[in-house]
Amino acid sequence: MIPAVLLVAFVESCERHEPAVQEPVLNRVIVQDAVVEIAPGETAELKFSVDEPGYTFDFDVNSSDCQVFLTNQTGKAPVNYKLSFVKQTGEGTYSAFLEDLKIEKIYSDEVRLGIRLKGESSSIVSSTFTVKSNYVVVDNEFKTGLPVVYINTYNKTSITSKDVYLDATVSINGIEQYPDLEEAVCHIKGRGNTTWSWPKKPYVFKLDEKQSVLGMPKHKRWVLLANFLDRTMMRNLVSMHLGQKTSLAWTPHCVPVELVLNGKHVGMYLLIEQVRVDKNRVNISEKKGYLLESDFHYDNKYQWKSPYGKCWQMGEGIPFGIKYPDEEDVTADQVTYAKNYIDQAAKVLYGADFKDPEKGYAKYLDVQSYVDYWIVFEMMGNHELSNPGSVYCHFEEGGKIVAGPLWDFDWGVLSYKTSPQARTGFINKDAIWYARLFKDPAFVELVQKRWNELLPELRAIPEYMSECEKLLERSAERNFKMWNPAEDASQNGGSIINGDENMTFHEACVTLRSNYSERLTLLDRLIKNL
Repeated sequence: MIPAVLLVAFVESCERHEPAVQEPVLNRVIVQDAVVEIAPGETAELKFSVDEPGYTFDFDVNSSDCQVFLTNQTGKAPVNYKLSFVKQTGEGTYSAFLEDLKIEKIYSDEVRLGIRLKGESSSIVSSTFTVKSNYVVVDNEFKTGLPVVYINTYNKTSITSKDVYLDATVSINGIEQYPDLEEAVCHIKGRGNTTWSWPKKPYVFKLDEKQSVLGMPKHKRWVLLANFLDRTMMRNLVSMHLGQKTSLAWTPHCVPVELVLNGKHVGMYLLIEQVRVDKNRVNISEKKGYLLESDFHYDNKYQWKSPYGKCWQMGEGIPFGIKYPDEEDVTADQVTYAKNYIDQAAKVLYGADFKDPEKGYAKYLDVQSYVDYWIVFEMMGNHELSNPGSVYCHFEEGGKIVAGPLWDFDWGVLSYKTSPQARTGFINKDAIWYARLFKDPAFVELVQKRWNELLPELRAIPEYMSECEKLLERSAERNFKMWNPAEDASQNGGSIINGDENMTFHEACVTLRSNYSERLTLLDRLIKNL
Protein backbone atom coordinates (compact mmCIF):
# COMPACT_ATOMS: atom_id res chain seq x y z
CA MET A 1 0.00 0.00 0.00
CA ILE A 2 1.41 3.41 -1.04
CA PRO A 3 1.52 5.97 1.74
CA ALA A 4 -0.79 8.97 1.22
CA VAL A 5 2.08 11.43 1.17
CA LEU A 6 3.82 9.55 -1.63
CA LEU A 7 0.56 9.23 -3.60
CA VAL A 8 0.00 12.99 -3.49
CA ALA A 9 3.58 13.60 -4.57
CA PHE A 10 3.15 11.14 -7.44
CA VAL A 11 -0.03 12.84 -8.67
CA GLU A 12 1.52 16.31 -8.46
CA SER A 13 4.54 15.02 -10.36
CA CYS A 14 2.28 13.70 -13.16
CA GLU A 15 0.42 16.99 -13.43
CA ARG A 16 3.66 18.96 -13.70
CA HIS A 17 4.91 16.79 -16.60
CA GLU A 18 1.71 16.64 -18.77
CA PRO A 19 2.58 18.17 -22.22
CA ALA A 20 0.92 21.55 -23.07
CA VAL A 21 -1.67 21.76 -25.94
CA GLN A 22 -0.01 23.32 -29.06
CA GLU A 23 -1.76 26.03 -31.17
CA PRO A 24 -2.05 24.81 -34.81
CA VAL A 25 0.70 26.31 -36.96
CA LEU A 26 -0.16 27.96 -40.30
CA ASN A 27 2.30 27.09 -43.06
CA ARG A 28 0.39 27.59 -46.32
CA VAL A 29 -2.48 29.58 -47.83
CA ILE A 30 -3.79 27.96 -51.02
CA VAL A 31 -5.93 29.81 -53.62
CA GLN A 32 -7.99 27.71 -56.01
CA ASP A 33 -8.25 30.13 -58.95
CA ALA A 34 -5.40 31.23 -61.19
CA VAL A 35 -7.49 34.09 -62.63
CA VAL A 36 -10.29 36.16 -61.07
CA GLU A 37 -12.34 38.48 -63.33
CA ILE A 38 -14.39 41.33 -61.89
CA ALA A 39 -17.16 43.15 -63.74
CA PRO A 40 -17.18 46.95 -63.33
CA GLY A 41 -18.60 47.86 -59.92
CA GLU A 42 -19.33 44.26 -58.99
CA THR A 43 -17.74 41.52 -56.87
CA ALA A 44 -16.01 38.25 -57.71
CA GLU A 45 -15.38 35.21 -55.50
CA LEU A 46 -11.93 33.84 -54.69
CA LYS A 47 -11.88 30.47 -52.96
CA PHE A 48 -8.95 29.64 -50.67
CA SER A 49 -7.96 27.25 -47.90
CA VAL A 50 -5.34 26.91 -45.15
CA ASP A 51 -3.15 23.83 -44.66
CA GLU A 52 -4.03 23.51 -40.97
CA PRO A 53 -7.85 23.34 -40.62
CA GLY A 54 -7.69 24.05 -36.92
CA TYR A 55 -5.87 27.34 -37.35
CA THR A 56 -8.12 30.25 -36.42
CA PHE A 57 -7.73 33.84 -37.55
CA ASP A 58 -9.75 37.05 -37.72
CA PHE A 59 -11.29 37.34 -41.21
CA ASP A 60 -13.73 40.17 -40.49
CA VAL A 61 -12.59 42.74 -43.08
CA ASN A 62 -14.36 45.51 -41.15
CA SER A 63 -12.28 44.82 -38.05
CA SER A 64 -8.98 46.59 -37.34
CA ASP A 65 -7.66 43.19 -36.22
CA CYS A 66 -8.46 41.48 -39.54
CA GLN A 67 -5.56 39.22 -40.52
CA VAL A 68 -6.50 38.68 -44.19
CA PHE A 69 -5.08 41.02 -46.83
CA LEU A 70 -4.21 41.36 -50.53
CA THR A 71 -0.80 42.40 -51.77
CA ASN A 72 0.56 43.08 -55.24
CA GLN A 73 4.07 42.54 -56.52
CA THR A 74 5.29 45.79 -54.99
CA GLY A 75 4.07 44.75 -51.55
CA LYS A 76 1.18 47.23 -51.56
CA ALA A 77 -2.56 46.79 -51.49
CA PRO A 78 -4.20 46.91 -54.97
CA VAL A 79 -6.08 50.12 -55.81
CA ASN A 80 -8.77 48.99 -58.27
CA TYR A 81 -10.53 46.55 -55.94
CA LYS A 82 -10.66 45.54 -52.30
CA LEU A 83 -11.57 42.67 -50.01
CA SER A 84 -15.23 43.30 -49.25
CA PHE A 85 -16.10 40.13 -47.37
CA VAL A 86 -14.62 36.80 -46.26
CA LYS A 87 -16.66 33.82 -45.08
CA GLN A 88 -15.78 30.33 -43.90
CA THR A 89 -17.29 27.65 -46.13
CA GLY A 90 -16.01 24.51 -44.41
CA GLU A 91 -13.23 23.13 -42.23
CA GLY A 92 -10.20 25.11 -43.32
CA THR A 93 -11.93 26.47 -46.48
CA TYR A 94 -13.00 30.04 -47.16
CA SER A 95 -14.34 32.42 -49.83
CA ALA A 96 -13.00 35.94 -50.23
CA PHE A 97 -15.06 38.45 -52.25
CA LEU A 98 -13.21 41.10 -54.24
CA GLU A 99 -15.10 44.29 -55.07
CA ASP A 100 -14.26 46.48 -58.10
CA LEU A 101 -13.98 50.13 -57.01
CA LYS A 102 -14.74 51.64 -60.48
CA ILE A 103 -11.43 53.50 -60.54
CA GLU A 104 -9.97 52.12 -63.78
CA LYS A 105 -11.81 50.24 -66.51
CA ILE A 106 -8.78 48.29 -67.61
CA TYR A 107 -6.41 46.50 -65.23
CA SER A 108 -4.67 43.16 -64.72
CA ASP A 109 -2.69 42.56 -61.50
CA GLU A 110 -0.51 39.77 -60.16
CA VAL A 111 -1.69 39.41 -56.56
CA ARG A 112 -1.23 37.24 -53.44
CA LEU A 113 -3.65 36.59 -50.59
CA GLY A 114 -1.99 36.78 -47.19
CA ILE A 115 -2.77 36.04 -43.51
CA ARG A 116 -0.87 37.89 -40.79
CA LEU A 117 0.31 35.55 -38.06
CA LYS A 118 -0.94 36.10 -34.53
CA GLY A 119 1.40 38.08 -32.31
CA GLU A 120 4.08 38.20 -35.01
CA SER A 121 5.18 40.67 -37.67
CA SER A 122 5.40 37.97 -40.34
CA SER A 123 2.74 36.67 -42.71
CA ILE A 124 1.94 33.64 -44.81
CA VAL A 125 0.98 34.43 -48.42
CA SER A 126 -0.46 32.38 -51.25
CA SER A 127 1.08 31.77 -54.62
CA THR A 128 0.48 34.48 -57.24
CA PHE A 129 -2.87 34.72 -59.03
CA THR A 130 -4.27 37.28 -61.51
CA VAL A 131 -7.08 39.73 -60.85
CA LYS A 132 -8.38 41.59 -63.89
CA SER A 133 -11.43 43.46 -65.13
CA ASN A 134 -13.56 41.66 -67.68
CA TYR A 135 -13.46 44.97 -69.57
CA VAL A 136 -9.83 44.36 -70.50
CA VAL A 137 -10.62 40.87 -71.73
CA VAL A 138 -13.07 42.24 -74.29
CA ASP A 139 -10.95 45.14 -75.49
CA ASN A 140 -7.85 43.01 -75.85
CA GLU A 141 -9.66 40.21 -77.64
CA PHE A 142 -10.95 42.36 -80.47
CA LYS A 143 -10.63 45.87 -81.75
CA THR A 144 -13.19 46.22 -84.49
CA GLY A 145 -13.46 50.00 -84.66
CA LEU A 146 -16.98 49.94 -83.16
CA PRO A 147 -18.05 51.22 -79.74
CA VAL A 148 -18.51 48.55 -77.07
CA VAL A 149 -21.70 48.33 -75.00
CA TYR A 150 -21.45 46.50 -71.67
CA ILE A 151 -24.68 45.35 -70.02
CA ASN A 152 -24.69 43.32 -66.82
CA THR A 153 -27.92 42.07 -65.32
CA TYR A 154 -27.95 41.74 -61.55
CA ASN A 155 -26.67 38.28 -60.58
CA LYS A 156 -26.05 37.77 -64.30
CA THR A 157 -29.63 36.60 -64.76
CA SER A 158 -30.40 35.49 -68.33
CA ILE A 159 -32.84 37.61 -70.34
CA THR A 160 -35.66 35.27 -71.28
CA SER A 161 -38.75 37.49 -71.49
CA LYS A 162 -40.12 40.21 -73.77
CA ASP A 163 -42.49 41.30 -71.01
CA VAL A 164 -40.43 41.44 -67.81
CA TYR A 165 -37.59 43.94 -67.38
CA LEU A 166 -34.49 42.81 -65.47
CA ASP A 167 -32.47 45.26 -63.38
CA ALA A 168 -29.05 45.85 -64.91
CA THR A 169 -26.23 48.30 -65.51
CA VAL A 170 -24.96 49.66 -68.82
CA SER A 171 -21.74 51.39 -69.80
CA ILE A 172 -20.27 52.22 -73.20
CA ASN A 173 -16.70 52.57 -74.41
CA GLY A 174 -16.94 55.10 -77.23
CA ILE A 175 -13.41 54.15 -78.45
CA GLU A 176 -12.53 57.85 -78.62
CA GLN A 177 -14.95 58.33 -81.53
CA TYR A 178 -18.06 58.85 -79.42
CA PRO A 179 -18.60 60.05 -75.85
CA ASP A 180 -18.26 57.26 -73.28
CA LEU A 181 -21.28 56.38 -71.17
CA GLU A 182 -20.33 55.92 -67.54
CA GLU A 183 -21.98 53.01 -65.80
CA ALA A 184 -25.67 53.71 -65.30
CA VAL A 185 -28.61 51.78 -63.88
CA CYS A 186 -30.93 50.41 -66.56
CA HIS A 187 -33.63 47.79 -67.07
CA ILE A 188 -33.54 45.35 -69.99
CA LYS A 189 -35.84 42.83 -71.68
CA GLY A 190 -36.20 41.06 -75.00
CA ARG A 191 -38.15 42.47 -77.93
CA GLY A 192 -39.37 41.63 -81.43
CA ASN A 193 -41.81 39.15 -82.96
CA THR A 194 -40.12 36.68 -85.30
CA THR A 195 -36.70 38.07 -84.40
CA TRP A 196 -37.10 37.07 -80.73
CA SER A 197 -37.37 33.40 -81.76
CA TRP A 198 -33.95 33.39 -83.46
CA PRO A 199 -30.70 32.45 -81.66
CA LYS A 200 -29.28 35.99 -81.61
CA LYS A 201 -31.77 37.96 -79.55
CA PRO A 202 -32.74 41.66 -79.85
CA TYR A 203 -33.19 43.74 -76.69
CA VAL A 204 -34.64 47.00 -75.41
CA PHE A 205 -33.30 48.80 -72.38
CA LYS A 206 -34.42 51.87 -70.48
CA LEU A 207 -32.30 54.14 -68.31
CA ASP A 208 -33.50 55.61 -65.03
CA GLU A 209 -32.72 59.07 -66.38
CA LYS A 210 -32.59 60.57 -69.87
CA GLN A 211 -29.05 60.52 -71.24
CA SER A 212 -27.34 61.10 -74.55
CA VAL A 213 -25.99 57.81 -75.88
CA LEU A 214 -23.18 57.79 -78.45
CA GLY A 215 -23.93 61.41 -79.30
CA MET A 216 -27.63 60.79 -79.99
CA PRO A 217 -30.24 63.07 -78.34
CA LYS A 218 -31.13 62.36 -74.72
CA HIS A 219 -33.71 59.73 -73.91
CA LYS A 220 -34.35 56.84 -71.55
CA ARG A 221 -35.28 54.14 -74.06
CA TRP A 222 -32.95 52.42 -76.54
CA VAL A 223 -33.07 49.32 -78.71
CA LEU A 224 -30.34 46.82 -79.59
CA LEU A 225 -31.25 45.28 -82.96
CA ALA A 226 -29.58 41.92 -83.59
CA ASN A 227 -29.84 42.05 -87.43
CA PHE A 228 -29.56 38.26 -87.27
CA LEU A 229 -30.75 37.49 -90.80
CA ASP A 230 -28.80 40.31 -92.47
CA ARG A 231 -25.47 39.08 -93.87
CA THR A 232 -24.51 42.66 -94.74
CA MET A 233 -25.35 43.97 -91.25
CA MET A 234 -26.27 47.30 -92.87
CA ARG A 235 -29.82 47.11 -94.21
CA ASN A 236 -31.29 48.98 -91.23
CA LEU A 237 -28.29 51.31 -91.02
CA VAL A 238 -28.52 52.36 -94.68
CA SER A 239 -32.31 52.71 -94.61
CA MET A 240 -32.25 55.02 -91.58
CA HIS A 241 -29.48 57.04 -93.24
CA LEU A 242 -31.63 57.49 -96.34
CA GLY A 243 -34.67 58.40 -94.24
CA GLN A 244 -32.72 61.20 -92.60
CA LYS A 245 -32.07 62.70 -96.04
CA THR A 246 -35.80 63.12 -96.65
CA SER A 247 -38.35 65.53 -95.18
CA LEU A 248 -39.76 62.93 -92.76
CA ALA A 249 -40.30 64.51 -89.36
CA TRP A 250 -38.05 62.07 -87.50
CA THR A 251 -36.03 59.02 -88.46
CA PRO A 252 -34.26 57.02 -85.71
CA HIS A 253 -30.55 57.65 -85.33
CA CYS A 254 -28.40 54.55 -84.88
CA VAL A 255 -24.82 53.37 -84.36
CA PRO A 256 -23.40 49.85 -84.91
CA VAL A 257 -21.79 48.50 -81.73
CA GLU A 258 -20.28 45.43 -80.11
CA LEU A 259 -22.46 44.05 -77.31
CA VAL A 260 -20.97 42.41 -74.23
CA LEU A 261 -23.77 40.88 -72.17
CA ASN A 262 -22.94 39.63 -68.68
CA GLY A 263 -19.27 39.49 -69.58
CA LYS A 264 -19.75 37.60 -72.86
CA HIS A 265 -19.28 39.14 -76.31
CA VAL A 266 -22.44 38.33 -78.27
CA GLY A 267 -21.72 40.07 -81.56
CA MET A 268 -22.47 43.21 -83.54
CA TYR A 269 -25.73 45.02 -82.78
CA LEU A 270 -27.34 48.22 -83.99
CA LEU A 271 -27.95 50.60 -81.08
CA ILE A 272 -30.94 52.63 -82.25
CA GLU A 273 -33.42 55.13 -80.83
CA GLN A 274 -36.67 53.43 -79.88
CA VAL A 275 -39.84 54.77 -81.50
CA ARG A 276 -41.30 56.88 -78.69
CA VAL A 277 -43.25 60.11 -78.30
CA ASP A 278 -40.79 62.79 -77.15
CA LYS A 279 -39.57 66.21 -78.26
CA ASN A 280 -36.41 64.49 -79.57
CA ARG A 281 -38.30 61.70 -81.35
CA VAL A 282 -41.95 61.60 -82.47
CA ASN A 283 -42.66 65.17 -81.51
CA ILE A 284 -46.40 65.33 -80.85
CA SER A 285 -48.45 66.59 -77.93
CA GLU A 286 -48.38 64.32 -74.90
CA LYS A 287 -52.05 65.15 -74.22
CA LYS A 288 -53.59 65.24 -77.69
CA GLY A 289 -51.13 63.26 -79.82
CA TYR A 290 -51.46 59.74 -81.22
CA LEU A 291 -48.86 57.29 -82.53
CA LEU A 292 -50.31 54.33 -84.46
CA GLU A 293 -48.80 51.16 -85.88
CA SER A 294 -50.08 49.06 -88.77
CA ASP A 295 -48.78 45.51 -88.37
CA PHE A 296 -50.15 42.21 -89.65
CA HIS A 297 -49.09 40.52 -86.39
CA TYR A 298 -52.08 42.36 -84.92
CA ASP A 299 -50.64 42.17 -81.39
CA ASN A 300 -51.35 45.62 -79.98
CA LYS A 301 -53.70 45.79 -77.00
CA TYR A 302 -55.92 48.49 -78.56
CA GLN A 303 -56.40 47.90 -82.29
CA TRP A 304 -58.91 47.61 -85.11
CA LYS A 305 -59.10 47.05 -88.85
CA SER A 306 -60.03 50.06 -90.91
CA PRO A 307 -62.39 48.84 -93.67
CA TYR A 308 -60.47 50.57 -96.48
CA GLY A 309 -57.27 49.37 -98.16
CA LYS A 310 -55.68 45.92 -98.23
CA CYS A 311 -53.13 43.86 -96.29
CA TRP A 312 -51.50 40.83 -97.96
CA GLN A 313 -51.89 38.50 -94.99
CA MET A 314 -55.12 39.92 -93.58
CA GLY A 315 -57.08 40.65 -96.74
CA GLU A 316 -59.35 43.67 -96.99
CA GLY A 317 -58.83 46.40 -94.41
CA ILE A 318 -55.73 47.79 -92.74
CA PRO A 319 -54.81 47.02 -89.12
CA PHE A 320 -54.17 49.97 -86.81
CA GLY A 321 -52.94 49.72 -83.21
CA ILE A 322 -52.37 52.46 -80.65
CA LYS A 323 -48.75 52.79 -79.53
CA TYR A 324 -49.25 56.17 -77.87
CA PRO A 325 -50.81 56.98 -75.47
CA ASP A 326 -49.23 53.97 -73.74
CA GLU A 327 -51.64 51.10 -73.17
CA GLU A 328 -51.67 51.67 -69.40
CA ASP A 329 -52.59 55.34 -69.91
CA VAL A 330 -54.90 55.45 -72.91
CA THR A 331 -58.59 56.06 -72.20
CA ALA A 332 -61.63 54.60 -73.90
CA ASP A 333 -62.44 58.04 -75.33
CA GLN A 334 -58.97 58.29 -76.87
CA VAL A 335 -59.27 54.87 -78.47
CA THR A 336 -62.61 55.87 -79.93
CA TYR A 337 -61.23 59.20 -81.19
CA ALA A 338 -58.21 57.59 -82.88
CA LYS A 339 -60.34 54.93 -84.57
CA ASN A 340 -62.96 57.40 -85.79
CA TYR A 341 -60.34 59.83 -87.09
CA ILE A 342 -58.45 57.17 -89.06
CA ASP A 343 -61.64 55.66 -90.43
CA GLN A 344 -62.97 59.09 -91.43
CA ALA A 345 -59.73 59.90 -93.28
CA ALA A 346 -59.87 56.55 -95.07
CA LYS A 347 -63.55 57.04 -95.94
CA VAL A 348 -62.74 60.39 -97.55
CA LEU A 349 -59.73 58.90 -99.35
CA TYR A 350 -61.93 56.23 -100.89
CA GLY A 351 -64.83 58.62 -101.48
CA ALA A 352 -65.97 60.29 -104.69
CA ASP A 353 -64.32 63.64 -103.90
CA PHE A 354 -60.96 62.21 -102.74
CA LYS A 355 -59.00 64.34 -105.26
CA ASP A 356 -60.51 67.60 -104.07
CA PRO A 357 -57.68 69.61 -102.44
CA GLU A 358 -60.01 71.00 -99.76
CA LYS A 359 -62.60 68.28 -99.17
CA GLY A 360 -60.50 65.26 -100.16
CA TYR A 361 -57.70 63.26 -98.51
CA ALA A 362 -55.33 66.27 -98.45
CA LYS A 363 -57.50 67.63 -95.63
CA TYR A 364 -56.48 64.65 -93.49
CA LEU A 365 -53.07 63.49 -94.73
CA ASP A 366 -49.69 65.22 -94.64
CA VAL A 367 -49.18 64.33 -98.28
CA GLN A 368 -45.48 65.27 -98.39
CA SER A 369 -44.70 62.75 -95.64
CA TYR A 370 -46.63 60.00 -97.42
CA VAL A 371 -44.63 60.66 -100.59
CA ASP A 372 -41.22 60.54 -98.88
CA TYR A 373 -42.23 57.51 -96.80
CA TRP A 374 -43.20 55.63 -99.95
CA ILE A 375 -40.01 56.58 -101.78
CA VAL A 376 -37.80 55.14 -99.01
CA PHE A 377 -39.77 51.85 -98.88
CA GLU A 378 -39.84 51.55 -102.65
CA MET A 379 -36.17 52.44 -103.13
CA MET A 380 -35.05 49.97 -100.45
CA GLY A 381 -37.33 47.26 -101.84
CA ASN A 382 -39.07 46.81 -98.49
CA HIS A 383 -42.34 45.02 -99.18
CA GLU A 384 -43.52 45.39 -95.55
CA LEU A 385 -45.32 48.57 -96.51
CA SER A 386 -47.69 46.30 -98.41
CA ASN A 387 -47.95 43.65 -95.71
CA PRO A 388 -47.87 45.89 -93.53
CA GLY A 389 -45.35 45.42 -90.72
CA SER A 390 -43.99 48.09 -88.36
CA VAL A 391 -45.65 50.81 -90.47
CA TYR A 392 -46.25 53.95 -88.40
CA CYS A 393 -48.21 57.18 -88.56
CA HIS A 394 -48.92 59.92 -86.04
CA PHE A 395 -51.17 62.95 -85.64
CA GLU A 396 -52.50 65.57 -83.26
CA GLU A 397 -56.21 65.79 -82.55
CA GLY A 398 -57.74 67.62 -85.50
CA GLY A 399 -54.40 67.71 -87.34
CA LYS A 400 -53.11 65.91 -90.40
CA ILE A 401 -51.95 62.29 -90.28
CA VAL A 402 -48.19 62.13 -90.79
CA ALA A 403 -46.45 59.04 -92.21
CA GLY A 404 -43.58 57.59 -90.20
CA PRO A 405 -41.28 57.03 -88.56
CA LEU A 406 -39.38 54.37 -90.49
CA TRP A 407 -38.66 51.10 -88.69
CA ASP A 408 -37.59 47.50 -89.35
CA PHE A 409 -35.64 47.29 -92.61
CA ASP A 410 -33.82 43.95 -92.36
CA TRP A 411 -36.32 41.44 -93.76
CA GLY A 412 -36.36 41.32 -97.57
CA VAL A 413 -34.76 44.72 -98.16
CA LEU A 414 -33.10 44.94 -101.61
CA SER A 415 -33.69 41.22 -102.06
CA TYR A 416 -34.85 39.65 -105.27
CA LYS A 417 -35.28 36.44 -103.27
CA THR A 418 -38.06 37.94 -101.17
CA SER A 419 -39.41 40.34 -103.79
CA PRO A 420 -38.62 38.99 -107.29
CA GLN A 421 -40.96 41.61 -108.77
CA ALA A 422 -38.44 44.26 -107.66
CA ARG A 423 -36.33 43.38 -110.74
CA THR A 424 -38.95 44.77 -113.09
CA GLY A 425 -41.44 46.98 -111.28
CA PHE A 426 -42.92 48.60 -108.20
CA ILE A 427 -43.53 46.54 -105.08
CA ASN A 428 -45.50 49.07 -102.97
CA LYS A 429 -47.53 51.04 -105.48
CA ASP A 430 -50.68 49.28 -104.24
CA ALA A 431 -49.68 49.16 -100.57
CA ILE A 432 -52.17 50.17 -97.84
CA TRP A 433 -53.66 53.53 -98.95
CA TYR A 434 -51.25 54.06 -101.87
CA ALA A 435 -53.35 52.16 -104.37
CA ARG A 436 -55.90 54.96 -104.01
CA LEU A 437 -53.39 57.81 -103.70
CA PHE A 438 -51.75 56.91 -107.02
CA LYS A 439 -55.10 57.39 -108.73
CA ASP A 440 -54.77 61.11 -108.09
CA PRO A 441 -52.66 62.88 -110.76
CA ALA A 442 -51.68 65.52 -108.19
CA PHE A 443 -50.17 62.84 -105.96
CA VAL A 444 -48.33 61.28 -108.90
CA GLU A 445 -46.95 64.68 -109.86
CA LEU A 446 -45.71 65.26 -106.30
CA VAL A 447 -44.00 61.82 -106.27
CA GLN A 448 -42.21 62.68 -109.52
CA LYS A 449 -41.14 66.06 -108.18
CA ARG A 450 -39.83 64.66 -104.90
CA TRP A 451 -38.03 61.85 -106.70
CA ASN A 452 -36.09 64.36 -108.79
CA GLU A 453 -35.32 66.43 -105.70
CA LEU A 454 -34.03 63.41 -103.80
CA LEU A 455 -32.13 61.90 -106.72
CA PRO A 456 -28.70 63.32 -105.71
CA GLU A 457 -29.11 61.80 -102.23
CA LEU A 458 -30.29 58.50 -103.71
CA ARG A 459 -27.27 58.34 -106.02
CA ALA A 460 -24.90 58.83 -103.06
CA ILE A 461 -26.13 55.73 -101.21
CA PRO A 462 -23.83 53.16 -102.91
CA GLU A 463 -20.80 55.15 -101.73
CA TYR A 464 -22.28 55.18 -98.22
CA MET A 465 -22.71 51.41 -98.46
CA SER A 466 -19.02 51.07 -99.30
CA GLU A 467 -18.13 53.17 -96.26
CA CYS A 468 -20.33 50.94 -94.09
CA GLU A 469 -18.71 47.81 -95.51
CA LYS A 470 -15.26 49.07 -94.55
CA LEU A 471 -16.47 50.12 -91.10
CA LEU A 472 -18.18 46.82 -90.34
CA GLU A 473 -15.85 44.23 -91.89
CA ARG A 474 -13.79 43.35 -88.79
CA SER A 475 -16.86 43.19 -86.60
CA ALA A 476 -18.78 41.14 -89.18
CA GLU A 477 -15.98 38.57 -89.29
CA ARG A 478 -16.31 37.94 -85.56
CA ASN A 479 -20.11 38.17 -85.57
CA PHE A 480 -20.51 35.43 -88.17
CA LYS A 481 -18.20 33.09 -86.28
CA MET A 482 -20.89 33.16 -83.59
CA TRP A 483 -24.10 33.38 -85.64
CA ASN A 484 -25.27 31.85 -88.91
CA PRO A 485 -27.93 34.01 -90.62
CA ALA A 486 -28.90 31.08 -92.86
CA GLU A 487 -30.74 29.70 -89.81
CA ASP A 488 -33.48 32.18 -90.69
CA ALA A 489 -34.66 29.47 -93.09
CA SER A 490 -36.33 27.85 -90.11
CA GLN A 491 -38.78 30.76 -90.10
CA ASN A 492 -39.43 30.64 -93.84
CA GLY A 493 -40.44 27.10 -94.70
CA GLY A 494 -36.83 25.94 -94.94
CA SER A 495 -35.85 28.65 -97.43
CA ILE A 496 -33.46 31.49 -96.62
CA ILE A 497 -35.08 34.92 -96.59
CA ASN A 498 -32.82 37.62 -98.05
CA GLY A 499 -30.98 35.31 -100.44
CA ASP A 500 -27.46 36.32 -99.39
CA GLU A 501 -27.29 34.45 -96.06
CA ASN A 502 -24.86 31.83 -97.43
CA MET A 503 -22.56 34.42 -99.02
CA THR A 504 -19.52 35.94 -97.37
CA PHE A 505 -19.93 39.37 -95.83
CA HIS A 506 -18.18 41.09 -98.75
CA GLU A 507 -20.11 39.10 -101.37
CA ALA A 508 -23.37 40.10 -99.69
CA CYS A 509 -22.30 43.78 -99.62
CA VAL A 510 -21.49 43.68 -103.34
CA THR A 511 -24.89 42.14 -104.04
CA LEU A 512 -26.68 44.74 -101.93
CA ARG A 513 -24.97 47.61 -103.78
CA SER A 514 -25.68 46.00 -107.12
CA ASN A 515 -29.36 45.48 -106.33
CA TYR A 516 -29.65 49.06 -105.12
CA SER A 517 -28.04 50.50 -108.26
CA GLU A 518 -30.23 48.36 -110.52
CA ARG A 519 -33.33 49.41 -108.62
CA LEU A 520 -32.36 53.09 -108.72
CA THR A 521 -32.08 52.95 -112.52
CA LEU A 522 -35.37 51.06 -112.81
CA LEU A 523 -37.32 53.38 -110.49
CA ASP A 524 -35.96 56.47 -112.17
CA ARG A 525 -37.51 55.26 -115.39
CA LEU A 526 -40.75 53.97 -113.88
CA ILE A 527 -41.47 57.06 -111.78
CA LYS A 528 -40.81 59.47 -114.60
CA ASN A 529 -43.28 57.51 -116.72
CA LEU A 530 -46.08 57.21 -114.14
